[in-house]
Amino acid sequence: MKPADVCTAVLVAVIWGSSFVLSRIALDELSPTLMTALRFTMGALPCLFVPRPKVSWTVLISISFTLFLGQFLTQAYGIAHGVPVGLTSVLVHSQALFTIAFAAILFDERPSRIQTVGIAIATAGLLMVCGTVGYDFSVSAFAVLMLSPIFFAAGNLLLRRAPNVPMFDLSAWLCLVAAVPLLAVAVVHDGAQPTWHALSQMSLPVFGCVLGIGLGSTCIAYWLWGRLLRDYPAAQVVPFALLVPFVGSAASSIVFHETFGPLRLAGMLTVIGGIAVMVLSKRRHAIAEVVRA
Repeated sequence: MKPADVCTAVLVAVIWGSSFVLSRIALDELSPTLMTALRFTMGALPCLFVPRPKVSWTVLISISFTLFLGQFLTQAYGIAHGVPVGLTSVLVHSQALFTIAFAAILFDERPSRIQTVGIAIATAGLLMVCGTVGYDFSVSAFAVLMLSPIFFAAGNLLLRRAPNVPMFDLSAWLCLVAAVPLLAVAVVHDGAQPTWHALSQMSLPVFGCVLGIGLGSTCIAYWLWGRLLRDYPAAQVVPFALLVPFVGSAASSIVFHETFGPLRLAGMLTVIGGIAVMVLSKRRHAIAEVVRA
């Protein structure tokens, strides 16, 4: 990869990692539903000048409701109900484990031996994290949060139904599809008056956080990531996503002084280690394919 593109990949990881902190700040004033709805509303602004991708509404809705709405709403709920930001950034990226598992079940894409080892390592790490649940956040919050990587994985596989589509255009329209029902749910669930009060009394820092995660993390970062995946083999690009949990944990430690007990820290590092084994095994496989060609 060119040095400039390496810097771009690192920048995307920093944006995505920092978005967990921005979400936590925004959730001090906004409900998870309203914050997520505003995130997608901001992210949908480019729909004013980009055309709808050439995919069916069924495909667009199915991707949006898993990769965006499901993933980020459950993520926001977990953070709002006490799950530490750094831990959240690690658990969300356990999606690699679920993606491989779903691909094996649905498409008979059997994982390699190395990927199987990675799955076992990541699973062990998740079990270690589960051993710390109930001390500083509830089991229900953890259970809802664990739906986030599952939705993430499902969305990854559904993206296969939208090949050769401009990522920036797709991201914007996925945001629009998710924003409309979420705004309605926010009004019904939170109440019209509380929703209006939250919007009218929103502080400037919170507005900046919503703008950052809406336009920065959702539109710009996904566009940059899609451009990298277009220009380089996935095996060269995907490993940079491993930086996201480290950025999220480091940023949370700095901003919120978040600390982890020995078992939770060991579990987080084990999950990341398992993900690294899974991701880097794909890279070695891709390099082997190139050599054989």
